[in-house]
Amino acid sequence: MAKYDYVPSPFRSNPIVKWVDHRLPIFELIDEQLIKYPAPRNLNYMWNFGSLAGICLVIMIVSGIFLAMNYQASTLHAFDSVERIMRDVNYGWLIRYIHMNGASMFFIVVYIHIIRGFYYGSYKAPREILWWLGIVIFLLMMATAFMGYVLPWGQMSFWGATVITNLFSAIPIVGESIVTWLWGGFSVDNPTLNRFFALHYLMPFVIVGVVLLHLWALHVHGSNNPLGIDAKGPQDKVPFHPYYTVKDAFGLGVFLIVFAYFVFFNPYMLGHPDNWIPANPLVTPPHIVPEWYFLPFYAILRAVPDKLGGVLLMFGSIAILFLLPWLDTSRVRSAKFRPAFRAFFWLFIAVCLVLGWAGGQPAEGPALLIGRIATILYFAHFLVFLPLLGWFEKPLPLPSSIAEPVLGGGKMAAAAAMEKA
Repeated sequence: MAKYDYVPSPFRSNPIVKWVDHRLPIFELIDEQLIKYPAPRNLNYMWNFGSLAGICLVIMIVSGIFLAMNYQASTLHAFDSVERIMRDVNYGWLIRYIHMNGASMFFIVVYIHIIRGFYYGSYKAPREILWWLGIVIFLLMMATAFMGYVLPWGQMSFWGATVITNLFSAIPIVGESIVTWLWGGFSVDNPTLNRFFALHYLMPFVIVGVVLLHLWALHVHGSNNPLGIDAKGPQDKVPFHPYYTVKDAFGLGVFLIVFAYFVFFNPYMLGHPDNWIPANPLVTPPHIVPEWYFLPFYAILRAVPDKLGGVLLMFGSIAILFLLPWLDTSRVRSAKFRPAFRAFFWLFIAVCLVLGWAGGQPAEGPALLIGRIATILYFAHFLVFLPLLGWFEKPLPLPSSIAEPVLGGGKMAAAAAMEKA
């Protein structure tokens, strides 16, 4: 790291910091991994969403702890306890709105983060395990969000829990036993709510553990970049601070403005109105739908008339992401140099949006047919288009280094490196 010694460190001259570091080098770790950490010099604002996802996780954990202090995990009192938080607890309405809309913000940020990984080939060697850990985080998020949606014990909470947990009954031999274990009985009731509350509180801390592994894997080979080529030397990198801390701070400001709009001006926009009706096992809602961030997978689930087939297809739509580093046979990472891939990439994004729309519609008529076509195209993207593109696509020439397009040529890059040395 000697080549970055020109970066001033806030930890070097403080005697207390030196005393602590001599016994537990935590400030040295921060200095090396967050301040002087060498990052590609051409990262754009799409790389902000990784840090924004971490901030969303912290917001959800802190707001969730305060909500848990006033929540009662009982089918008799859960709905009323949420209403009490909104009406009687000091700033309870604010904490609830932050947590409720924070889940949607978290998924928006993570979806964009995944899309960026698709576009720039961040799943390719040597970052396969980094990609896997990201998908594990996504799965844990989905499980946590599902259990959290059940806790208010409204109509959509109860019936959503009933429908989704019943899916496991499609598994041969052990399916019914799994459903009974999830319910804690023979229907969605008080034991189910208690289990979901305990797991919903625990899972974010499991996510924190996987996030730490994700960051560890990231720092082994460093960040990918928009060009998708490896850094050739110090001229291709800059220290993370202040170059990217400033960029992340700007992105955070924009994100908080959008977040504040939903919290203060439109807090119910991303929710379902039926969830403000107390759960009633005797009244089935006319149209049971999950939260918006599950709708594409819900559409895939309903695309197959067979229950087991739908369940396998839904889980397969996520499991296939683990194989993505090998399904994409191209040696070029970034879509900047793959014009044919770009066309199929945007087709894939359109397919995902269509699946989201289809998942929010009743499973009948044109919406069902469109959902089935979109499901076929979703899997075709991974199993047909990507492998064939790697064989037949002719990528554009790659630059020799990151610094070449950034600084205008290798000579300027070398001069800049010598100047900083």
